[in-house]
Amino acid sequence: MGGAVIGADYFLSGCKSTSKKVNDLFTEDHVAFLNEVADTILPTTSSPGAKAADVGRFMTVMVKDCYTPADQKTFVEGLSKLDDASQKQFKGKFLELTPEQRTNVLIALDQEQKDYTEQRNKEVDADKLKHQGDPNYKFAGRTNHYFRMMKELTLLGYFTSEIGATKALRYVAIPGRYDGCVPYKKGDKAWATS
Repeated sequence: MGGAVIGADYFLSGCKSTSKKVNDLFTEDHVAFLNEVADTILPTTSSPGAKAADVGRFMTVMVKDCYTPADQKTFVEGLSKLDDASQKQFKGKFLELTPEQRTNVLIALDQEQKDYTEQRNKEVDADKLKHQGDPNYKFAGRTNHYFRMMKELTLLGYFTSEIGATKALRYVAIPGRYDGCVPYKKGDKAWATS
């Protein structure tokens, strides 16, 4: 007596753990991971942190809709590189680390991206000199560092969100009059609108 299973791939696909896709590049697991990274950069203090503003979801939309394919690739690969850096420094994945360890990993990555960006800028400047006067010139060197993109998107996403603009910054929905001389006290929040 014999038998066959038709559509075995479909049948076996139930054995795989899959995360719901957010878009072509990211899954819900990526959003959760990015929210944790963002919340390490901007944690909850007297105002809600970046996770409360769902900055991870903002990052996935911005990368998918606004970044070049090369930067998209760098950003997506950066997710696993961040885990690798965590593994190398603390023998654990980023999400398994304590808040203090996460901060230390991101501080090290921030220094790495500063060095990377400095070197990249030197390459851009040298390349511009070689192609001076060429109207069709475009630098074709290295892309941005993945952590720089994550950090910039965290700040942009948070401070343009409702939570960031109203809880972390001073916000006036409908400003009244122009007042060029507003007293500032040390520790006052910056203005969300101008």
